[in-house]
Amino acid sequence: MVLLGEARVRVRRYEPGKSFYYREYRVKVGKYTTVLDTLLRIIEEQDSTLAVRYSCKMGICGSCGMVINGAPRLACETTFRSLGTTEVEVEPLYNFPLVRDLVTRFNELLFNNHRRVKPYLIRKDVKEQFNPVAEYRQTPLELAEFLAYSYCIMCGLCVAACPVVYEKPSFIGPQALAQALRWTVDSRDEGGEERLDAVDRGDGVWACEYVGACSKVCPKGVDPAGAIQRLKIMLATRTPRKILKLT
Repeated sequence: MVLLGEARVRVRRYEPGKSFYYREYRVKVGKYTTVLDTLLRIIEEQDSTLAVRYSCKMGICGSCGMVINGAPRLACETTFRSLGTTEVEVEPLYNFPLVRDLVTRFNELLFNNHRRVKPYLIRKDVKEQFNPVAEYRQTPLELAEFLAYSYCIMCGLCVAACPVVYEKPSFIGPQALAQALRWTVDSRDEGGEERLDAVDRGDGVWACEYVGACSKVCPKGVDPAGAIQRLKIMLATRTPRKILKLT
């Protein structure tokens, strides 16, 4: 490790039934030390009571989302070099119910809303779908229509960054809407009308004000904001199969 210096890490703490408070830690870090590595060192060497959620440490699982210096980020991908400072403040993801310290609960605002848009292939011939006799072939163009949206790792960063979710918790959220588009434009799917009906609501696609914060924080370049605008066009024209490009 190329030593960068001593970092001052200020963490927002929370225990159920108690008030929020901040605790500061001092940790030696290098340029490529990640915030997650630093938090785990704090747990191992200074404070075993600190609660952090993580799994793969490789930006794949999406478990370690948190707010770092005011922006929702994956802690495993955020290095001190990328932050450009050794002064770090860490908070739990905004908009989500808190469990403890930096751990939030995803059930209501992420997982349940994700299920509402039926994120799976819908086929009219269900028997054939589960007992296929051939592959569902796609052209490169058909694959390109949904491929970028399939990279979503459900980390919750887009939901945490969304000001509409903050003002209107009933809003289905950018993650679910991006996945509604992902499955609707998949050439193998036949359930586009069902999904469009599911998001054609005041707390659905029309609640989005196109702030774009969701796309700015997405670690996988999914662009939920762009997906939502495409859904609006589809609803206005009711052409879920048509390839629509924003200019």
